[in-house]
Amino acid sequence: MSLISNRVADIPPYVFSNINQRKDALKRSGIDIINLGMGDPDLPTPKSITDKLIDELNNPDNFKYSSFSGCTEFKEAVASFYKKKYNVDLNPETEVLALIGSKEGIAHLPFAVIDENDYVLTPDPCYGVYRRATYFAGGKNYDMPLTKDNHFHPDLSAIPEEIKQKATLMYLNYPGNPTAATVDISFFNQVIDFAKVNNISIAHDFAYNMITFDGPAPSILQAANAKSIAVEFGSLSKSYNMTGWRIGYVVGNPEIIRALSVVKSNMDTSQFIPIQKAAAFALTGDQMGVQNNVEIYRKRSRVMVEGLNAIGIEVEPPKGSFYIWAPVPEGYTSGEFADLMLEKAGVVVTPGSAFGTAGEGYFRISLTVSTERLQEAVKRIQNYI
Repeated sequence: MSLISNRVADIPPYVFSNINQRKDALKRSGIDIINLGMGDPDLPTPKSITDKLIDELNNPDNFKYSSFSGCTEFKEAVASFYKKKYNVDLNPETEVLALIGSKEGIAHLPFAVIDENDYVLTPDPCYGVYRRATYFAGGKNYDMPLTKDNHFHPDLSAIPEEIKQKATLMYLNYPGNPTAATVDISFFNQVIDFAKVNNISIAHDFAYNMITFDGPAPSILQAANAKSIAVEFGSLSKSYNMTGWRIGYVVGNPEIIRALSVVKSNMDTSQFIPIQKAAAFALTGDQMGVQNNVEIYRKRSRVMVEGLNAIGIEVEPPKGSFYIWAPVPEGYTSGEFADLMLEKAGVVVTPGSAFGTAGEGYFRISLTVSTERLQEAVKRIQNYI
């Protein structure tokens, strides 16, 4: 008799866990590994933010449970950030919810808004949590292919009528992981119109909101009537180099946020208050650290794009995030190429197939190592293609 559920047994291993195990084994054997796999910034959290955390740790009142929805200081900081950056008004009490990292909120959302056998419209390729969360909540994924010909945007007109009638949620993610694509506000206006006609909630994953190279990325809440049907997930992980801090938020439609808060209040007790207050400081303080990060990623992107193009892997400069979405050299599947790079070149890249069927034929590079290591990675890749 199995001690685990069929639900868990049927899920394939998380691709990054498998890659990390193999990477660690090679490192233990003395191989120099260049890790271009997971999107974990190598840059430090700005000192002013860590200093704020230390200050808050000296206040014993901060060691109590947080409010389930997050502390007032953090929620007000999120609302202030949205007003200043996007000119979007948010009620901190009803339209902002603190998360233990945006991944946690994204994963809990289907439990709040879909019922058994409802369809969820999911980008393909995408961050794998969208599909896994739908599965855990008893829903069904309908993949929306993101193709280069369509600028890695979903073709809403291609969704069958019977799927639209059964769908209750759509995930979107711009700037995109893994495609590094961006959208303009006209795209979001089209999405909101589509969602309202078909009564489908929208969840926009905005984790890379501050990391763009071709102008600022719009919030979906800037679209007309967006708050009537959409929520947006934000994170401090990427922009402020705070991945391990596990602090994020969701903003937008109050009914959806209230439903998600019910799920969360039965699952967790929000994030540690000093972390929330340090995050509030980050959102409302000087943003020069974020701008410096973007310039570093811009330089790294230029180095990697030029290097790959020079060895025959033709890529376009990313518009946002800190990823490069590159075509696999002829003769390999994405998994075969990633295996070759790891075992022979000592370079970790993520196979496109890890992000969905439409990801086959691509591999993802994370720009979270120094320019010198990126240049070395290009040399190693060239030796095996």
